[in-house]
Amino acid sequence: MLLALFQPDIPQNLGAALRLGACLGVNVHVIEPCGFPLSDKAVRRAAMDYGEPADVTRHAGWSDFAAAGLGRIVLFTTKGATPLHDFRFEPDDVLLFGRESLGVPDEVAQAADARVIIPLSPGRRSFNVTVSAAIGLSEALRQTSLFPNPIIP
Repeated sequence: MLLALFQPDIPQNLGAALRLGACLGVNVHVIEPCGFPLSDKAVRRAAMDYGEPADVTRHAGWSDFAAAGLGRIVLFTTKGATPLHDFRFEPDDVLLFGRESLGVPDEVAQAADARVIIPLSPGRRSFNVTVSAAIGLSEALRQTSLFPNPIIP
């Protein structure tokens, strides 16, 4: 299972996603271009002490990412999708999250193998992208029994 971010706009959200991936043992893939300069140094700085550059795979664009054939693409979206609690995840799923400002273009949405929505209270629009990633990844890991084993002192 892996976490993929489509053209992230906010460096702090990328940093939080890298920390999320590091803590849960899930690789993070970044589909560029980003809304900010993304160098290896910037990735290390965004991840603080939780991510090494090897934990992040960068793709020059959507076509490069799609060509990699990494698994079933599960797009998290706010539009016409299966509610999270009704969706069945698989161990090799790619959990894809769109840009904070625009989501994903139609081409990307149509290429997804499945679309999932996190139900919200009436009148609410969406979560922060990293909060959505944490909710979605937690449910996917729970369903597939891939959560890391806790260290018991």
